Amino acid sequence: MDTAAEGPEEGDAAVKPSMRLDKMLAHEGYGTRSDIKRLVREGAVTVNGRQAVDPGMHVRPAEDEVHVFGRAVAYREFRYVMMHKPAGVVSATEDAREPTVLGLLPEEMRRHGLFPVGRLDKDAEGLLLLTNDGKLAHGLLSPRKAVFKTYRALVRGNVDAADAKAFAAGVTLDDGYVTMPARLKVLATLPATDLAGDAAASGEEAVPEMREAARRLSEEPAFSRGAWEESVRDGAPVSWVELSIREGKFHQVKRMFAAVGKKVLYLRRVAVGDLRLDPALGPGEWRELTPDEEKALRENRGEA
Repeated sequence: MDTAAEGPEEGDAAVKPSMRLDKMLAHEGYGTRSDIKRLVREGAVTVNGRQAVDPGMHVRPAEDEVHVFGRAVAYREFRYVMMHKPAGVVSATEDAREPTVLGLLPEEMRRHGLFPVGRLDKDAEGLLLLTNDGKLAHGLLSPRKAVFKTYRALVRGNVDAADAKAFAAGVTLDDGYVTMPARLKVLATLPATDLAGDAAASGEEAVPEMREAARRLSEEPAFSRGAWEESVRDGAPVSWVELSIREGKFHQVKRMFAAVGKKVLYLRRVAVGDLRLDPALGPGEWRELTPDEEKALRENRGEA
């Protein structure tokens, strides 16, 4: 993590930080320093309208106009990506056996040194933030910052007010750890048979989203279907819930429901603090955050 430079003295002009041209272009995805040296040698790089001759020259990214093959280079130190993580990939930068979320990004984005902020289980879907801003990531993940992560889940069993009360007090996991207080809201409860196949839908508002979760469980090979199919055969009640937690223990949501005798069948993260998953993003799709979304994240972790 870079350390901040000393600020200007009172009354001085704003600091004008500079950096090497090759470092700037490498950061923006134009290749290795050897690649950039070749671009400069070929005359492809200009600074303030003049052809660059030294890849090690210093530029001021906030002020100097840098172009590569006539295209302006807009330097940004940090990148923030919203991804709708699909089931079947792991929340890691690399893995010897499993596909990773980084593999869903094009190479030019991977060059920025992005990493996932926290993790989602392999068989979970939903909002995953990727960034190269270590300070912001630490703030979002720290329980002391109280940034809630919100999930929607399809749970076998009749989740009720007693479960919500237990979650609000903190539940004891299988290893003896007592969770921090969490917010649990039950959105709908139906027999699993009402969500399977062409069964008629109830008029409850939450049911369309609940039915979509059941459809994905039935059709997507990345999910473990056994528990869902068993729930349908048994005609067991299933609940569609929203849960907000401040921690990120291993399999925490699943273990919390197990602690009250329930089983999570499907899990999707829908929000981190005030940042909500863009409904226009399908599983496996991503986009960079808007300036307003970046600001909201910083406010969540107390930077603004």
